Amino acid sequence: MMTDHGTVEEPADGGPVRHIPVLLRPVLEALDPRPGEVVVDGTFGAGGYSAALLASGASVLGIDRDPTAIAAAAPMLAAHPGLRLVHGRFGDLRSIVETEADGAVDGVVLDIGVSSMQIDEAERGFSFQKDGPLDMRMSRSGPSAADVVNRLKVGDLARVLNFLGEERQAGRIARAIEARRAERPFERTLDLAQVVGRVLGRSPKDRIDPATRTFQALRIYVNDELGELARALVAAERVLKPGGRLAVVTFHSLEDRIVKRFLRDRSEAASTSRHLPDVQHKDRTFESRNRPVTGEEDEIASNPRARSAKLRSAVRTEAPARAEGEATDFIDLPSLADLPSGA
Repeated sequence: MMTDHGTVEEPADGGPVRHIPVLLRPVLEALDPRPGEVVVDGTFGAGGYSAALLASGASVLGIDRDPTAIAAAAPMLAAHPGLRLVHGRFGDLRSIVETEADGAVDGVVLDIGVSSMQIDEAERGFSFQKDGPLDMRMSRSGPSAADVVNRLKVGDLARVLNFLGEERQAGRIARAIEARRAERPFERTLDLAQVVGRVLGRSPKDRIDPATRTFQALRIYVNDELGELARALVAAERVLKPGGRLAVVTFHSLEDRIVKRFLRDRSEAASTSRHLPDVQHKDRTFESRNRPVTGEEDEIASNPRARSAKLRSAVRTEAPARAEGEATDFIDLPSLADLPSGA
């Protein structure tokens, strides 16, 4: 069972745990779905949020970049005529909504991060609890985690581990990876986890495995999760109708800061300048419910994934969307597109 953003605990009986939608009740309260409305579930997964939205009478446009999730949704699609499902990235939410929902919707929900189903499949390479190929690609395309650890320059690799994993020993880990890959490339999850473990060691008091932050950083980097989130927030501003509701569930401080900063920026009218009044003035595009909602004790007890979850939500105003600008300038990391070619 995933208890944190990339940490796995096995259930008591040793079997996999089905993904449980986190903060479902407060998400539904924030979205307030009504019959006849259209809500985008940008991270469809196992369809937990979508099922609840459909039960309210709303229609749902689901998006998922994982082809496995799309295939598994066939029975749900057959049972619910109000559900449409698109294989794509939620960062492309605007173009998807323009194609599938005439460009405007009543709600958008995003549950950021990896799902329990992906963690449970060893062959996907998300978890170091089970040995599998060092993959981590949600879309099953593009450079894998193995490509990153085998080919990224050591300084760039250290930046990725430090920024996305908040790993204090990123430099030591990156140098250890560089030394080992000179002998033979990394191919398996446990192989990498063992190298990281030898660098960091582990105290019996440690709550998480020493490889947790490294695996988290690689997964976020391989899937460009922060960039996808930033693009999705900007897109939601453009596709939500006046009065439309936005709900975003995050599991990591980096994600939460992006959502918090976006909503704060969009819900506060900038002060005007006597020098550049027309340029500086910005209308509020969202009414933010800025206090995050977290899991209650009973939910955390039944679904430990809720322990680190935070929900932030907002309501779209009638103001026109702001210029898109550079939504991801703050992510100062090497691009996957520039990854050196393999030997």
